[in-house]
Amino acid sequence: MADTEYCRRTAVTGLSVSPTDATRLRELVEEWKRGCQLAVNEAWGVCHTRSEVQQLAYDVLREETDLGSQHAVLATHRAAEAIKRARDGGEKPEFTAPTVAFDTRTMTVFDDRTVSLTTTRERVRCELDVPDDGGYQTEYLDDERWEPAKSALHYRDGEFVFHLGFRTPRPGMDPPTEGATVLGVDLGVENLAVTSTARFFPAGDLQHRREEFERVRASLEATGTRSAQRTLRQAGYRLDQQVGHRLHEVANGIVAETDRYDCDLVAFGELDEVREMLPDAGPYHQWLFERLLSFVEYRAAERDIAVVEVNPEYTSQRCMECGFTHPQNRNLDAGQFECLKCGASANDDYNAAKNIAFRCVRRGPLSSRGLGAAACALQSGVVTPDDGFTPYAELSEAPKSD
Repeated sequence: MADTEYCRRTAVTGLSVSPTDATRLRELVEEWKRGCQLAVNEAWGVCHTRSEVQQLAYDVLREETDLGSQHAVLATHRAAEAIKRARDGGEKPEFTAPTVAFDTRTMTVFDDRTVSLTTTRERVRCELDVPDDGGYQTEYLDDERWEPAKSALHYRDGEFVFHLGFRTPRPGMDPPTEGATVLGVDLGVENLAVTSTARFFPAGDLQHRREEFERVRASLEATGTRSAQRTLRQAGYRLDQQVGHRLHEVANGIVAETDRYDCDLVAFGELDEVREMLPDAGPYHQWLFERLLSFVEYRAAERDIAVVEVNPEYTSQRCMECGFTHPQNRNLDAGQFECLKCGASANDDYNAAKNIAFRCVRRGPLSSRGLGAAACALQSGVVTPDDGFTPYAELSEAPKSD
């Protein structure tokens, strides 16, 4: 079964680790960081896909580190992901975070709520510190429908924390018919996401936190002490937690719009093309977009809502009112769209989101998957190619931004 056909969840737990096992896990953390860096050094400027990096760097990791065969494979994959995010002018990645990836070959989860983990030497078996009241973790640990999947071990402040991944096949759902209504979503730098129903999700807080972290990192790296390095790792972990929380909020908000406007389909611009069309976007934004799309996908699947990507070309330049397309319709400095032909004006991201939805409608059904849409959802009605705009009979007031 393809990886995209699963819903995924993560249960975060502490680990009860003996002193001997703690030493082995710390050794693994150090070898993992070294292995990832070796893989980056081998592949930087040469290749970036998982298969290519693995083929190029696997033997080097096996010869120069104490990583087992499967952890060497996982380290090359992690290096490939980092290289991909840092392409197009980014700096070569450096692996300093005390985090190790695991999969079902390098870990085993037992019914007694212990986990066996591969190290550079013998395996260790640790108890999962599940809360006394059960906690949300038991929802996945005790339900046979959820199977263990890709996970991560984090070491911070002298403690080990395990992000235990689970997956379950996506619920079977009938694909939308050609009469489906689609919600368009535009991704950007100033607004992380804007829907065709005029719901805005600003990116200002994420950008501010990122800039603060970069300033802190520059200062701590200049200091260079062990204490500074430890503080930097803690700051990076907090940033990851904050970003993840915000992306979950945005994903929930987008899916809530599908409920409110009775949509069967969500359309995004193709991520690779979106990245190229945004002059201020960098690898960090590409990473944000990819994570947000994955969060929306598994939430939408739970509601039998499909998620597709469409070609976003000219969606920022096309007038949704008259169809006139021109680069000067969009004022990048003001964040406004104003049609040179008919004079219609709107927020440029909102205009693009409407065009993404309309692009999904105009391209017709995808016969190979049975997906199709007849109308795109707007704030006050729906638009179809044949009937034009039809206002909603009744709709309660909705939030315009989050």
